[in-house]
Order: sequence, then structure tokens, then C-alpha cells
Amino acid sequence: MDFIVVIPSRYASTRLPGKPLADLLGKPLIAHVVDRATESNASRVIVATDDQRIAAALAESECEVCMTRADHQSGSDRLAEVMKVMTIPDGTIVVNVQGDEPMIPPRLINEVAEALAGSDSAVMATAAHRITEPDDIADPNIVKVVFDQQGHALYFSRSPIPYARDGADAWHHVGIYAYQAGFLKRYSMLAASELERSESLEQLRVLDN
Repeated sequence: MDFIVVIPSRYASTRLPGKPLADLLGKPLIAHVVDRATESNASRVIVATDDQRIAAALAESECEVCMTRADHQSGSDRLAEVMKVMTIPDGTIVVNVQGDEPMIPPRLINEVAEALAGSDSAVMATAAHRITEPDDIADPNIVKVVFDQQGHALYFSRSPIPYARDGADAWHHVGIYAYQAGFLKRYSMLAASELERSESLEQLRVLDN
């Protein structure tokens, strides 16, 4: 199965400006993310950035760099521009690896791509793992997800879901996505939904539409 990885990386991070260039073991953080992506089965690794400093820091890395606009609402919107600029065929499976995940397992990248390829109905795939620490359930920085018996997401939230009256399991959403290039182009034409803006979670735009 063939797929590509695109890593959105912007310099003007809200919480830590310049985070992609932060030094980690003698290399910029973004370079470590590229290393993990190239260790997956992806046929191409592309970094999508709006800043020449990030592009320059990756001059010796095993990846392509696509310069994008600075005004995108989400990483998925930035990836949609890459699909158009680099004329990626609509049927290509694209995995969005967050630019601040230097320890992401290459196997997880493969698995998310395989999950989408193996579905005959989903337009997007992502990952989750069971929450084991009670404090994590109430942490708004840890996004929770509930899904049906077929593994299809019903909702994502920063609030505790589901209500664990009978000790129900809670699941931590992992911010990695796979989609087809053609769907990404459609996604970018959809207006941000009210739920997406409220929770600040781009995947809710998909559920809302």
C-alpha cells in the first residue's frame, strides 16, 4: 500500500513561537519528526511550512518542503494547499503527522494509513488509546473520543466523555490523521463549524459535514 506523509509546521506557535526549531539532542525538533516519518513506509515525506527558517533547517533532511500560506485555520487546511500546489492525485492516501511529535512511532503512521485503506466508507482515519490515568480524563489538553462498535468516531471533546457512571472506558485521541488527497481538497472548502470553533478541534468539521 502506497501513501505519503505531510507534516504541517508553522513558526508562529501560540504557546511556543519557534517550537519547530527548538533544539532536541542537537537537532531541530522538526527534523526528528521528519526522521520518524521517513522510518515509516511512506513513499514521500513533505513538510508544509510558512516560514523560510524551518525550510532552511531541513536543507539536509530526507524530505521535501512545500511553502504554504500563513493564514490557515488548521493543519488539515495547510495540507489541502499542499495537495493543490504539488498536484497530488486525488486517490493518494495522505497521513498528517503533527510537527511537534518527535517520538511518534513509525508503526503508528503505517497503521493509520492502513486503517483508511481498509475502510470502504470512512473519509478520514485517526488513532486513540485507552486512558489509564484518572487525572487525564478531566485534562482539556487531552482530547477524548467516543466511537461506535465499528470503530467510527461519534464525537471528540476536551471535556470528559463518556460520563463514566458505570466505569466506562475513556479514550485519548491521538492527533494523527489519514485522508485521501481529494477529500482534503473538499475539506478546505468547508467553513469551520460551530463545534469545531468551540472545541478548537479540526476533526469536528468532518463529523459536522
